[in-house]
Amino acid sequence: METGSALRIGIIGGSGWLGGAIAAAMLDAGIVAARDLSLCYRSERPDRFPNAFWTSDNQDLADRSDVIVLSVRPADWPDVNVNLKGKLVISVMAGIRLAALCAHHQTQRAVRTLPNAAAEVRKSFTPWIASNGVTEADRAIVRKIFDACGVQDEVRTEGEIDYLTGLTGSGPAFPALLAEAMMADAIAHGLDRQIAQRAVNTVLIGAGRLLEQRDDCPTETVQTFLDYRGTTAAAIEEMTDAGFGIAVQRGLSSAFEKSVRMGETS
Repeated sequence: METGSALRIGIIGGSGWLGGAIAAAMLDAGIVAARDLSLCYRSERPDRFPNAFWTSDNQDLADRSDVIVLSVRPADWPDVNVNLKGKLVISVMAGIRLAALCAHHQTQRAVRTLPNAAAEVRKSFTPWIASNGVTEADRAIVRKIFDACGVQDEVRTEGEIDYLTGLTGSGPAFPALLAEAMMADAIAHGLDRQIAQRAVNTVLIGAGRLLEQRDDCPTETVQTFLDYRGTTAAAIEEMTDAGFGIAVQRGLSSAFEKSVRMGETS
């Protein structure tokens, strides 16, 4: 890409949930103009982003782009046989190693990232790590893209990315799992389903905003409730005794191990 020219970005998998969320975030932030955004779809062109370039040909997308975001399922990635020589390649796929990305796509400029579904509401935490061929200008592009999706951090090792696959990559599913259990208990106690849903969703939304605005360590928040020695303390102690912390640790370990296995087979 020539200095001063418009940034041209392509998203392989742009019709998917995460790919579409990243596209919307970039457009809203002014990182890329719609005319310079290319997106791939498999069978039917989506109705979103009417001023962008849509194609079902991955290589066509690549040829039109300076930066390519790979947003496909890791299991489908080996079949994405696209020559990306000289391009900046940004993967949002879990488990796929930098070395594999560089070898498969004939590039030395690869970045491994792991945004999550909250990119749709600009609240994703995105860790990332770059190959040796990635320049400072490339890094600036990565930061802009994932700052638009929420918060980003460059980490030190791919092992940290593997661990964060569970902690943040899968993260939005965990509060949803807690909400599901809370809602089921509320309904079992006779609450109307819609009231139970509103109650539970509002609790989680409020908790997230409270943590965000106060910027406290979660341990401090939990301890504050424990110190009151009221109903919340009774619930926390019972959940802890029932193995809540152990269940979370086991879940995160399982996600980490899965990420490592995926990388070994890529």
